[in-house]
Amino acid sequence: MKKFTIIVLILIFCNKASSQEKENLISLDFNSSSIEEVLNKIESVSEYNFYFSNKWFLNLKISGKFSDANLTTVLDKIFENTDLNHFVINKNVYVLQNRVIYNKLPSSFDEPIYDSISKLKPKVNLQNPVFISKKNKDIENDFVETIRIGKSNLNDLRDKFILTGYVKQHSSKLPLADVTIYVKNKNIGVSTNSKGYYKLELPKGINLIEVSSIGVKKQVKRVLLFNDGNLNFNLLEDVEELDEIVLDGEQDQNLEETLMGTSEVDSEESKNIPLVLGERNILKVATTLPGITTAGEGATGFNVRGGKTDQNLILLDNAVIYNPSHFFGIFQALNPFTTKSLKVYKGSIPSEFGGRLSSVFDIKSKESNVNDFKGEASIGPITNNIAVEIPVIKDKSSLMLGGRSTYSDWVLKSLNDDNLSKSKANFYDLIGKYNYKINDNNDLKATAYYSKDVFSITSDSLYSYNNTLFSLSWDNKINSKNLGSLSLFNTNYGFNIDYEGETNNDFTFDYGIRETGFKYKIIYLYNNKHKFNYGITSKLYNVTPGNKQPIGEDSDVETVSLDKEKGVESAIFLADDFEVNNKLMFNLGVRYSTFTALGRNTTRVYREGEPKSDETVEEEINFGNNEKVKTYGGIETRIAARYLLKNNLSIKGSYNKMYQYIHTLSNNTTGSPIDTWKLSDYNIKPQKAEQFTLGLYKNIDGNDYEISLEGYYKLSKNVPDFKTGAQLNLNENIETEILQGKGKAYGVEFLVRKNSGDVNGWLSYTYSKSLIQLNSKYPEEQVNGGDYFPANYDKPNNFNLVSNYKVTRRFSFSGNFTYQTGRPVTYPTGNFTYQGSNYTTYSERNKFRIPDYYRLDLSFNVEGNHKLKKIGHSFWNISIYNVLGRNNPYSVYFVTDNGEVKAYKSSIFSIPIPTITYNIKF
Repeated sequence: MKKFTIIVLILIFCNKASSQEKENLISLDFNSSSIEEVLNKIESVSEYNFYFSNKWFLNLKISGKFSDANLTTVLDKIFENTDLNHFVINKNVYVLQNRVIYNKLPSSFDEPIYDSISKLKPKVNLQNPVFISKKNKDIENDFVETIRIGKSNLNDLRDKFILTGYVKQHSSKLPLADVTIYVKNKNIGVSTNSKGYYKLELPKGINLIEVSSIGVKKQVKRVLLFNDGNLNFNLLEDVEELDEIVLDGEQDQNLEETLMGTSEVDSEESKNIPLVLGERNILKVATTLPGITTAGEGATGFNVRGGKTDQNLILLDNAVIYNPSHFFGIFQALNPFTTKSLKVYKGSIPSEFGGRLSSVFDIKSKESNVNDFKGEASIGPITNNIAVEIPVIKDKSSLMLGGRSTYSDWVLKSLNDDNLSKSKANFYDLIGKYNYKINDNNDLKATAYYSKDVFSITSDSLYSYNNTLFSLSWDNKINSKNLGSLSLFNTNYGFNIDYEGETNNDFTFDYGIRETGFKYKIIYLYNNKHKFNYGITSKLYNVTPGNKQPIGEDSDVETVSLDKEKGVESAIFLADDFEVNNKLMFNLGVRYSTFTALGRNTTRVYREGEPKSDETVEEEINFGNNEKVKTYGGIETRIAARYLLKNNLSIKGSYNKMYQYIHTLSNNTTGSPIDTWKLSDYNIKPQKAEQFTLGLYKNIDGNDYEISLEGYYKLSKNVPDFKTGAQLNLNENIETEILQGKGKAYGVEFLVRKNSGDVNGWLSYTYSKSLIQLNSKYPEEQVNGGDYFPANYDKPNNFNLVSNYKVTRRFSFSGNFTYQTGRPVTYPTGNFTYQGSNYTTYSERNKFRIPDYYRLDLSFNVEGNHKLKKIGHSFWNISIYNVLGRNNPYSVYFVTDNGEVKAYKSSIFSIPIPTITYNIKF
C-alpha cells in the first residue's frame, strides 16, 4: 500500500509538471512585424510581462512561426540580428541592450590575492561583466558620446574583440584615407586605408577612441565593447587645419606594416615642391624617394631598383596606363587636381599585383563631393588645369570632371626663330569619374580617361600618341567579415608618325595595344590574427605591332603590315596577414600566373640551341585565329615579415618572385613614347625575377622623424636586349634581333623624413648597381665577351633633398636638390681605313659615363587668407627650376667630320627656368 501511494504521488507530480511546462510553451505566427508588436503578442498568449525601451528596436521588421516552443527559443530568434539580450525572473522578461544580467558575481570579484608561486585556477565558463565606474580616468568630460557595440555572450570567453568600420567626410560622404584612430591610454592605434576602412582589436569594456586627421575636426567616442561590432565615423571639415603640416594619419605605419619598400605621395602635398615650368607632378616627386630614378630630363618611364622602364605596372583606378607622361616625360599625363594619391610598391609587392618585375605605381583619382559643388583651377606659363565636382543625387552620387591643356603651340609660333616657329608641341588630357553609393554595403565607381600628345621638332615629321582607359569598380560589403571588389577595365595606347620629306618617300606609321580584363578580390577578416586577401584576374591583349602606308600617289613607300598579336594573361592569388603576436607579423602570399599566346600568325621554329637567324629555320607553323601558340606560367611567391624590436624600431624582410609576359622593343638609351610593346610568344620567353630585401626602420619623437635603411638584391632572367645594330622597325622576325640574358641589381636605400614643424621634408640617398649579362657560346650572341656590363640606366649614386620652410601661415619656401651619377655610354675609341673606307671602333658596351647630373630648384609659395566665408581659396607658386644653370647633358653623341670623330652633348634645360602659377579652389 505504501509503495502504491508513492507511485501515485509521483505520477500526480509529473503530470502537474508536464501541465506547467505545456503552459509555458508558446505558439505564434508573425510576418514583417516590429519587435514591439511581437513582444506584445507574446504577452497576449502567455503569462509573461516584458520590460524594454522601444527605441532599441530601430524599426526592424521580423518574421517567424513557432509551435509549442519555449520562451528562450522564441526570444533568441527574435533578437538574433540585434544587440539585444534578455533576462527572465518570475514571469517578468527584461530586454537588455548589449549586456547580460548575472545571477552571481564573477570569480574575480572577491578573489583572494595569491603570491607568485600559487597555482592558477582553471578558467570557468563565465564571462566577466563590464563595470562602468564614475571614477574612470579615461573619461575626460561628460560630453563624450557613449556608444555600445556588440552583444554579450556568456559562452564567449575572449577578453578582446574586433571593431571595424569606415571613416567618411561628413558633407561629401567620401571615404577618408590615412585617418588616425587612437585608443587613449591604451597605446592602440591604426590608420584607415584608401577606402576609409579600419580594423582594431580592443579589450572588452570601456575604450575612449579619438579619430583625427588633417583638415577635419577631431572626434572622440566612448565605446562600451561587448563583442565584435561595427562603428562608422563621419568627420566634419576643419578649415583652420588646412595649414597644418603634421600628417599623423600615417603614424607608425612605416614601423608596423609588414610590407616594405613602399612609398606614398599625396597629390596635395606635392604642390609646394618646385618643378619644371611650375607644373605639379606627383610622379616626379616619387623620383626624389629612394630607389626610383629616370634616365634624365626628357626621358619617359622610371627605373626602379635597377629595372627597365617597361618593368613597372602603372595603374590609374585599377586600369593600366602605358604612358603616364606628356612631352617626353617633362609633364605628367595626370591632372593634379583630380589625382588623389600614388602608392609605389618596390620591395614587397602584394600578390594581387603581377605582370611586371620591378614595381607597381598604384594611382588613385579623387572621389567627388556628393553634397556641394566644388572646383579647382590653375594657370601657368605653359599649361592650364581645371577640375570640378558636381553632386548628382544628394548623399548618393556625384561626378568629377577634369581637363588640362597646353598653349605651347601659341608660344612657339610667337618666336622669331623660323625653325622653332614651325615646330609643334601640344597636349591635353581629360578625365571623368562617377561615384554612386547604392546603399551602405555597395558602391559603384566609373573612371574614363583620355590623353593626347602631338609634336613636331623637325619640319618633315609629325608624331602623336594617346592613352585611353575606362574602369568600372563595384565595392561590396558582403558581411561583417567579407569585403568584395570587382573591377572591369579597358586600356588603349597607340602612336602615329607622319613623314613628308622632299623626296618621294612620304609615309604614315601607326602602332597600337589594347588590353581588356577584370579583377575580383575578397578581403576576409577571419579573426584578429588572420586577414585573407584572395581573388582572380584575367586580361586579353590585342597588339597591332605596326602598319606602314604611303602618303599620296607619288610615294615610293610600300605598304607593310605585321601580323597582329594576341594573348591572355590570367592569375589567381592568395595572401594572409598573419599576426603571430604584438611583435611578429607575416604577409604570406602566393600568385599563380599563366600567359597564352594566341593566333592568327605564322611562326618560325628554329634549331634548338643555335642562334635564331634565317639559316637556322627548321619550319614555319601557321596558327589559326585564337589558336594556342605557346603557354607559359608559374608560381610567384610573395613573403614579408616584420618584427618590432622596440615600440619605435622594427626590422623587416621580404622575398618576391615575379613574371612578366610583355616587353618593350627599343634600342634607345632612354624610354620614348614611340617604343613598341611585344608579347611573349613561341620564341620570346617571359622575364622572371627574384628579389630579396632586408630593412631597418625607426621613428623618433613619435613619428616626427622617420628613418629607414633598406638593402635589396635582385636576380633576373630572360631580360631582353638587342644585337649591335639591330633593326627593330617593322621586322617580321624580330626574334632574330633579340637577345635574352641575365640581370643583376643590388643596392642600399637610406631615407630620413621630418613630418612636422615649420621645417619639414626628406633626405634620400641610394647606392645601387644594375648589370646585364648576354652570354652564349656563339660570338654573335655575346656582348662584352659574355661578361656583366652596366645597364643603360645604371646610376650608382642618387641623392635627393626636399625641404619646406613655413615662414607664416601664408608664406613658405621650398627647395629640392638632386645629384646623380652620369649614366653609362659607349664611346668610340679609334678609327681605321680599310679598302678605302673609314671605320670606327668602339669601347665595350657602356664602359664610360656621361658627366654627373645635379640640379637645385627653389620656390616661394603664397597662400590666400583663411577666412571661412569667401568665394575661393587662392595659392601662388613662384619657382625657379635649375637655379644654378647647370648644363646637364641629356645625351652624348659622336659625329665623324673629315675622318675626325667629334663628341657633342645635348641638354634639355641648360639655363634657370623661372615660372609663376596661380591656383584657386572654389
